[in-house]
Amino acid sequence: MTGAAPVPRSMVIDHIGTLVSNAPELGTGELGELPGAALVVEDGRVAWAGPRERAPGADTRVDAGGRCVIPGFVDSHSHIVFAGDRSREFASRMSGQPYEAGGIRATVAATRAATDGALLDTATRLLREARAQGTTTLEIKSGYGLSVRDEERCLRVAGRLSEEVTFLGGHLVPPEYAADPDGYVELVTGPMLRACAPHARWVDVFCERGAFGEEASRRILTAGQRHGLRARVHGNQLGEGPGVRLAVELGAASVDHCSYLGPDDIDALAQSARGGAGPATVATLLPGVDFCTRQRYPDARALLDAGATVALASDCNPGSCYSSSMAFCVALAVRELGMTPEEALWAATAGGARALRRDDVGHLGVGARADLTLLDAPNPLYLAYRPGVPQVAAVYKDGDLVSGTP
Repeated sequence: MTGAAPVPRSMVIDHIGTLVSNAPELGTGELGELPGAALVVEDGRVAWAGPRERAPGADTRVDAGGRCVIPGFVDSHSHIVFAGDRSREFASRMSGQPYEAGGIRATVAATRAATDGALLDTATRLLREARAQGTTTLEIKSGYGLSVRDEERCLRVAGRLSEEVTFLGGHLVPPEYAADPDGYVELVTGPMLRACAPHARWVDVFCERGAFGEEASRRILTAGQRHGLRARVHGNQLGEGPGVRLAVELGAASVDHCSYLGPDDIDALAQSARGGAGPATVATLLPGVDFCTRQRYPDARALLDAGATVALASDCNPGSCYSSSMAFCVALAVRELGMTPEEALWAATAGGARALRRDDVGHLGVGARADLTLLDAPNPLYLAYRPGVPQVAAVYKDGDLVSGTP
């Protein structure tokens, strides 16, 4: 009697034109670029990387055909658990209507009316779409339920798809609390948080005009921290405000948007990156939102020159940026935010990992998860050089092929 064939436990990806490792000790520059490389995966982790002529043997071999290998994108900001459609809102903005946070309420109504199955179907489709474009780690927020029941079930759906799940009950004050916003903050920091904290890793708040002010935001974040959740912040998207400084004060892992920054904001983020009480608060930039809303782009150059840590993320959501493409964000960052191609790629991989306080993704150093993307291009410059062109040939997560054909 013949048993099942053994499952290969090691794999060498050979004939890599350029390996981007984000491990400077493996190659040149901060990206750790190495031409003519190979990479060995064992049990879902990177076991070896270096010149291909020195590669050790493995159970299976994949021929990269001279193409580029990069770490899988780490998208640290998305809202893919939702229902409904806001394409007409997008068309209105393109006709001159200004973007306002209130459009979220339309998605809240549709999400509350949707079944769990419908929410899971949409989120699964978008996760599959993101993965096919090279994203191997995706943070998912709630925020379209805004009731105890609906926030909890949105988090349960998100938890089926990602380990990076964020409670965003503080997204907006729902219509039923329009006359009592303090009452809604009481709900978020009390019954809602008690129901939702077991299903999340993070707590987030939209600290912005039209959403939550500084004190309400602080109450929501500190309540989440007391429940064991780590903090993240939506801040400084529509104008200068307290979001960045609050994020740094509370040791948040990231503050996202950062389109309107004053000198004190930039200095606070730079001081955070230089050390102190804990890890840096990352400035996570979301250029797809600014593209889709015709808003001001953040000044990445000022942040980088000051020494702040910068990440890029998609903010995939039905209202202000219905795109899951991190490659598109990289191209926008180079064209509109003043970043070099190398800085943008690092921000979309290692930067995203920093924003999630992860050291096992976003790079391909020895011991990292074997989350990687094979580009149909000879080097990573093509991500910005050929915007809008499909370039992802294959995607591996934990060493398993999850999309494409190598």
